Amino acid sequence: MSYDIQITRQSLNALFDLKGASAAIESWAGNALPNLPDQPNSRTEKEAVELYHIGRDHWIARAPVGQEEALEARLKPNDCPADVSIVRISDTLTFFRVTGSQAGEVMAIACPLDLHDSQFGDDTVTYTDLFGLKALVMRCKDGYELAIEQSFGDMVEDYLARATA
Repeated sequence: MSYDIQITRQSLNALFDLKGASAAIESWAGNALPNLPDQPNSRTEKEAVELYHIGRDHWIARAPVGQEEALEARLKPNDCPADVSIVRISDTLTFFRVTGSQAGEVMAIACPLDLHDSQFGDDTVTYTDLFGLKALVMRCKDGYELAIEQSFGDMVEDYLARATA
């Protein structure tokens, strides 16, 4: 069965892994980041920088790759206090967009999450299983965005193509 979707492999992003208590992160990062998300598995955005709350005292900051050096200079990962960890992870994840009128049907093949609007809102972001791999999943305009470990990018692209053929 053919699906009405588009699969787009995204270009590289600036990514930073942040760990520490929310108060410590806010104190250190100041206005370099959007406000920390209020709830786990949610995201916030400010000036093209997104912040994902992916676990207890754990966030991922994402920005266009062209902002990587400037964001790193503002986050100062090499100078963090002992209660904060900030690590650049830009080359570790590959992002895909699955968009179109049947994006939900394709994602239902790929992962076990209930991605219905009532359960998985616009600001929801979470790790889940995708074709047996750990994947970060979130909504985007007209569909979903997912990120997997970079080394599995070609394989997931093939799996998505096969699932939609």
